[in-house]
Order: sequence, then structure tokens, then C-alpha cells
Amino acid sequence: MNVEDLTLDVEQNVEMKADIGDVFKGVLRRLGEQNTRPDGVSMDMVLEEWAGGRWFRDRGDGIQHLWGHVQVIKPPVLIELSGPLFMSYPAINHIEVKLDQIAGGTKVTLRHRAIGLIDPAHREGVATGWQHLLDTIKGDFTQAAKGTS
Repeated sequence: MNVEDLTLDVEQNVEMKADIGDVFKGVLRRLGEQNTRPDGVSMDMVLEEWAGGRWFRDRGDGIQHLWGHVQVIKPPVLIELSGPLFMSYPAINHIEVKLDQIAGGTKVTLRHRAIGLIDPAHREGVATGWQHLLDTIKGDFTQAAKGTS
């Protein structure tokens, strides 16, 4: 086993024509209560929006899964989350979502880094999952723009 087998580093970004403050609020909603799988099914996520706040999945009937904690929250430019995420095995993850004001809108960059005994299926699936999250955030603002035109 080598270092590459024990680490993960994925970075993706998306640009949208929307105010950085509104996009930041959208990021928090999509990480939390509006988080969905690519097939549209709710992930039942809860995000407590303060340093040390939990990020967890609440399936009801006492079934819960801790994904992590808010490490940094700096509206409207940064949120960092760290914890096991969906990996129920020896691994630690760090998610960094940075927002930058660009000409005509906002750029959202998501970076996921992990170290541990990373399941090959998780390694393959993270890029698809994070791209879905970014696309839904962009879609929220695309739909809003169409509604106001």
C-alpha cells in the first residue's frame, strides 16, 4: 500500500451569475436540509451553522450518522467541514468550500481531501457526488434567474 492508496484529493468548481452572499446561503442549504443524492432523494442532512456545529444525517427513528463538524465558517466566503463523512471506517475527511466574487457572479470551489483506508467505491464516487452538489447550487440560481426574467 502506498500514500496514493491512503489519500484522496478532489477539487471541483462552478461559476454562476448570482450574488456571493446569496450563493453562500445556498451552499449552506444544499449541504444541509436540501442535500439530495443524484437521483433526487433527500439525504436527510442537518448542518448546524456555527464553529463546532454538527453535520449529520438524520434518518428518523433514532437513526443518525455523524458526517463531521464545522471547522470554519466565514460568511460569505468559506466553510470547512471535517470528520468521517460517509466513510464508516478508519478515515478522516476535510471539505473546503470557498466562494470568490468574480465578474458577473460567484465562483464556488469545493475541495475534498481525505486520509485513511479509503474504499475504492467511495474514491470513484466522490467526484460525481460533489459535482451533483455544485450543479444543484448552480441550478438553484439558474432557476431563480429564469423566474425573474
